[in-house]
Amino acid sequence: MADTSIECTRPTGAWVAARRKEFHDALAAFNPAKPILILGHHDADGLSSTAILSRALERGGRNTKVRLLGRGENVWSAEMASELRAQDIGGLIVADLGTRAEPPLPGMATVLLDHHVPAGVPQAALLISGHGLHPTPTTSLLAWWCTGAIAEVDDLLWLAALGIIGDMEDASGFPELAAARERWGITALRKAVSLLNAPRRASAGDAGPALALLLKADGPKAVLSGEYPETALLQAAKAEVQEALAEGRRVAPQIRGEVALIPLHSACQIHPLIAQQWKGRLKDKVVIAANTGYRPGWVHFAARSGQSTDLIDFLRHHRPEGADPVSYGNGHAQASGGALLPAAWNRFVAKLGFGAEMQVPA
Repeated sequence: MADTSIECTRPTGAWVAARRKEFHDALAAFNPAKPILILGHHDADGLSSTAILSRALERGGRNTKVRLLGRGENVWSAEMASELRAQDIGGLIVADLGTRAEPPLPGMATVLLDHHVPAGVPQAALLISGHGLHPTPTTSLLAWWCTGAIAEVDDLLWLAALGIIGDMEDASGFPELAAARERWGITALRKAVSLLNAPRRASAGDAGPALALLLKADGPKAVLSGEYPETALLQAAKAEVQEALAEGRRVAPQIRGEVALIPLHSACQIHPLIAQQWKGRLKDKVVIAANTGYRPGWVHFAARSGQSTDLIDFLRHHRPEGADPVSYGNGHAQASGGALLPAAWNRFVAKLGFGAEMQVPA
């Protein structure tokens, strides 16, 4: 099944209706006697997408299993392929994890929902993509639109709103967000996003409690209220991240030409937040926050730009030998990054004009 999702510059009602039909028809190819496995990213958009899909499919009479991909995991890795082959499932839905030309598990009926710059379009799976539309719908909004074909999902709109707020600097342009704001309140939605993002950023990197909360809460106020035990776990994770973030904010950037590089060493995933913070202060630079403490043996980095620099193209141009295309230079034109082994990282920073002070032991 080829991708036919990018037909217009704005997601009109007709566009949404066509995607719903594609989603409905794709599910018909799934084995109804076996559960559907949903693979999702562990940020607010991926968590919300996964929760929408699971709750809607269960309402539509389909059994589901969920699996979040965490730190260092990739849906196209050999390890994940082995794990998927061991699953007794009737179909696979991949949410907010990017795209490739090949499906994660060849021969398995598969639907991919995504809004990042595609690294390939699979011909043997259905890709429903928001890339190329303006404004770009998040994966959670795509999931909410699509699942309307199989169940009543009006009460799950708040989940889509969480994904929109979590992934977009400028979330205007979506009537769905305006409706969610009026119904559930923007303050509660924003606070819920901040809380839900905390576990995957904390040192443990376990977003499981966040997903468990979204699978049973009836709105953002329930996420925040403390009526469920997961909320306390999320609050503890947020406190840990805030402490690490305060330390990271004291690190001054090193500048070479058009690049500002901020070296960090934290077990928490603070590099995207630090890069985002400095982007507003260094508007004419490509800001790269690099974290050597996030995953042992790797340098994880987040790139942000306050100007019109296309970061996907920038990172492609500066790709070092040894960079894995699966974990380098993906995402969005204004928000990208990756992970490099030390030797590849050292080649990368040298190419950017930095000296030995920014290299790491290989």
